[in-house]
Amino acid sequence: MIRVALIDDHESVRLGLEAACDRAGDIAVATSTVSVAAYLESRTAQDAPVDVVVLDLTLGDGSTVTENVTRLVRDGSPVVIHSVADRPAAVREALLAGATGVVSKSARTTDVLAAIRTVARGEALDNVEWASAVEGDRAFADAQLSARELDVLRLYAAGLPLKMVAERLGIAYSTAKENITRVRTKYVDVGRPAPTKVDLLRRAMEDGLVAEGAGDR
Repeated sequence: MIRVALIDDHESVRLGLEAACDRAGDIAVATSTVSVAAYLESRTAQDAPVDVVVLDLTLGDGSTVTENVTRLVRDGSPVVIHSVADRPAAVREALLAGATGVVSKSARTTDVLAAIRTVARGEALDNVEWASAVEGDRAFADAQLSARELDVLRLYAAGLPLKMVAERLGIAYSTAKENITRVRTKYVDVGRPAPTKVDLLRRAMEDGLVAEGAGDR
């Protein structure tokens, strides 16, 4: 029996998937809830992680898809994103955070069940449709940073304190700080939030601005 958790803040979606899983016979819904926090809080120390989590791309509790996927993967469960088809930037964010694959909310319930079985076997999902959509999302690949913002980001993401970044570039500390604030804003605008320095390093590596492991100092 495959144990799944359904996490979606739309009750109708959860009820539909619960009914489909019940009819399937080989898939048991261990948890059906509105948030990742609620799911994790409901588990006891004796509970093993579920075999698959089916996660809504955007929940109404203010959490980000990166936060949600990261928490679930760290908890030990593979994640299948259940999403509408017009959010390629957020889908790429989920895949970068470790989601196993994506199933459209317009797909038949039999397709969702098939995806659950595939992931539970440890196999990869066929995400050709989503891959092309994500690849075509050029705004995601380019946050359109200015030359000064790029200089500040490279040094800051590589591990230098902001004060040293300012000294290296010959600018005021306040200017360096303003540039980092603008960089974060621009990444948010293209669906790639970077609230921490680690997140900024990840974005810089994704965009080829710094080498892998550059922040390990």
